[in-house]
Amino acid sequence: MKKIAAINDLSGIGRCSLTVALPIISALKVQCCPFPTAILSSQTGYPEYTFLDFTNHMNDYYHVWKNLNANFDCIYSGFLGSKEQVDIVCKFICENKDSFVIVDPVMGDEGKLYPVFDDDMCKKIKNLVKHANLVTPNLTEACLLTNCEYKKDTFSELEILDIAKNICNLGPQKVIITGIISEDNIINLAYDKDLNKHFVTSIKYNNKSYSGTGDIFTSIVSGLLMRDFSLEDATKEATKFISETVNYTSQFDTNRNDGVMFENFLHMLTKL
Repeated sequence: MKKIAAINDLSGIGRCSLTVALPIISALKVQCCPFPTAILSSQTGYPEYTFLDFTNHMNDYYHVWKNLNANFDCIYSGFLGSKEQVDIVCKFICENKDSFVIVDPVMGDEGKLYPVFDDDMCKKIKNLVKHANLVTPNLTEACLLTNCEYKKDTFSELEILDIAKNICNLGPQKVIITGIISEDNIINLAYDKDLNKHFVTSIKYNNKSYSGTGDIFTSIVSGLLMRDFSLEDATKEATKFISETVNYTSQFDTNRNDGVMFENFLHMLTKL
């Protein structure tokens, strides 16, 4: 069985980060080995939460893995809250040279940096991306990685493809730019540098937005790539799953911070 080291925070309430990566990757018949960066009572979108920074424990954590001769087929990195954490993850990647590296370069959304980030942190994330085989930025993050001016819904497909190619020029072989709103659709554009091929997946946009859907998307892609699915097929399956869960959840009056009710759809993944 393949193993993924999933580096992210863990929230007790709110379907995001490791809270979704663990069941999603496990449902895909891949072992998920959590590597926490922080532990929260509830994700930060809620009006109240506790926060335990795990930075000072991360080196000891992975050194135990090293002493146990743990090997990982994939390293999947999500939200990192400090420059120190980025450095630790870069070192961990360099010491696991045979691992396929997936980086979700979490920095911002809707054209804005998240409040905990600044230009120096963006430079650190860009350096982390250089170590990746695949990166999965949203459109805002793709623009930040390439110093491109963000335009919410006026990019053409060719312009987005150029951004994807410029991201690959940083080092990765593959990129998926997610959550691009185009008219009544949400588009994901994937590009494979080795094949010099790109493709687009699209779902209807119902004007609903939920926390954690990006984490679910990348977790599905990570698991399926470890199962030898192509990038195109993995992206299509992840897009379909997000569409089903968002449409279902939108029937109920829930807090967007709760995320999508993905638990009702795990059977879709176990059949893959």
